[in-house]
Amino acid sequence: MKLRDQMPELSGATKWLNSKPLSKKELTGNKPVLIHFWSVSCDTCEKAMPKVNEFRDAYKGELHVIAVHMPRSEEDEDLNAVRRAAKKHNMTQPVFVDHEHSLTNAFKNRYVPAYYLFDANGRLRHRQSGSGGMHILQKRVDRVLNETGR
Repeated sequence: MKLRDQMPELSGATKWLNSKPLSKKELTGNKPVLIHFWSVSCDTCEKAMPKVNEFRDAYKGELHVIAVHMPRSEEDEDLNAVRRAAKKHNMTQPVFVDHEHSLTNAFKNRYVPAYYLFDANGRLRHRQSGSGGMHILQKRVDRVLNETGR
């Protein structure tokens, strides 16, 4: 995805955890959206999860946070393992389980962890991958929130 691209539709989930299926229409129009790709076999994802949860909690009511489980191998497709990992990491945000890679492909995403920040109108404003730069992500979230009149 390129900056300013529209958020893809959130369709093709194998399963949704912690939520009913959500649509792009439900998420955009009133507040920004942070979509976070992760995988149960990703050590870097595990280390980043507390920071993602901090975002979720610190911006509650101001920012939608959605996790997308992107399997990197067949072993990652164990739905019970995904549930256990979500519980272990206190993931209370909606989790889109993407074992068919439908959303992963729509985003043209290849990495975990990966972060996509959309403004309230559903336009991509920031993307990054890997373990570093969480302070940059926070600055981008703050900037997008300030633009929406936070």
